[in-house]
Amino acid sequence: MRFRVRGPTGQSIITLNDDATVGDLSRAITKETSLSAFEIKIGYPPKLLDLDNLSIAKPLSDQGVKLNGEQLLVTSRETTQTNSSNHDPRQVDSASTDRQSKSHPQAGSTKQIGAMKNAAGSSSSNFSFGDLGSASSAVKDTKSSTSTASKMAPAANLSLSRKSNANTLNDPPEIVLPDQGGTLVLRIMPDDNSCLFRAIASAIMPGLDTMNELRSVVAQTIQANSAVYSKAVLDNKDPDDYCRWIQTEDAWGGQIELNIISNHFDIEICSIDVQTLRIDRYNEGRPKRCIVVYSGIHYDTIALSPFDAPPEFDQKTFDTTNEVILGSAVELCQMLKGKGYYTDTAAFKIRCKQCGAICVGEMGATEHASKTGHYSFDEGP
Repeated sequence: MRFRVRGPTGQSIITLNDDATVGDLSRAITKETSLSAFEIKIGYPPKLLDLDNLSIAKPLSDQGVKLNGEQLLVTSRETTQTNSSNHDPRQVDSASTDRQSKSHPQAGSTKQIGAMKNAAGSSSSNFSFGDLGSASSAVKDTKSSTSTASKMAPAANLSLSRKSNANTLNDPPEIVLPDQGGTLVLRIMPDDNSCLFRAIASAIMPGLDTMNELRSVVAQTIQANSAVYSKAVLDNKDPDDYCRWIQTEDAWGGQIELNIISNHFDIEICSIDVQTLRIDRYNEGRPKRCIVVYSGIHYDTIALSPFDAPPEFDQKTFDTTNEVILGSAVELCQMLKGKGYYTDTAAFKIRCKQCGAICVGEMGATEHASKTGHYSFDEGP
């Protein structure tokens, strides 16, 4: 099992055997945090994990404690006792987020949040397959601007199955970059509603199944920054409702999630829109970046594959000073566009799985869902 621990001095990833006991967990946390007496909170909302009430000899998994992919908030027990009994460790996250916002205003400034708020307020439809991730309006300067999104999250958990693009799967484009020591390729993520989280995780935490953790990071950040992530910003969703929603396996991630995750991991995330070839930057100006590809209703990851090496040797984070990689990624997306590897969410045909009705675009699907209560769709003919 693998999980992340956030302590007073930072965060780290811990790996334990599946039959790990309370003692194994305690020793690992002490080693990583240098704390001999500590309190653990897990999940969302963060709940106390009281090790004193667990059997020392039995495996944690046999006692209903599931740690794989989770994030543990660890605080000193002495610090906890000196604070009020209702102290919330997420306040630490809030302070950190405030510092990041001041240092990197392009990623979380009042101007950007205001634009997000205005866009959400003017939206004619709460239904969205793709605007969750990439902006609806063009950005004049892709090198310095972070765009706005027309919609933040669907009002209902509408489900869409993506039509297979055999042309791309059978003959994926690639760009050979001898000076970079490899070939730039597209690593395609599973079509399982967690593609954004998978795309980012494969770059910043390769080898870990961290979907639940990333969703939890988003929820905790929103809860800790309620003044920033208000109901208006969250497309008229109550923050608590949004936090519960984003942690469900059917919830799609988008601009809000990109913004939060990029700040949380202190990395620039570039999202390239295949249809428009626009670059949307989140937490711009950090030393490292990863690149995701947005094709209307799906996210994939850009990787530099060393010559004659298997995918596990991929490089998916790059120096932000390396414009060759970013420029080549845009070129790769142009090749994907030529292969039709994108979905025009305003004009594509959508088939209702429940009754077979054909709808056109997001608006058509929204109207059909509101009239019939049908929420399951796939791309039509």
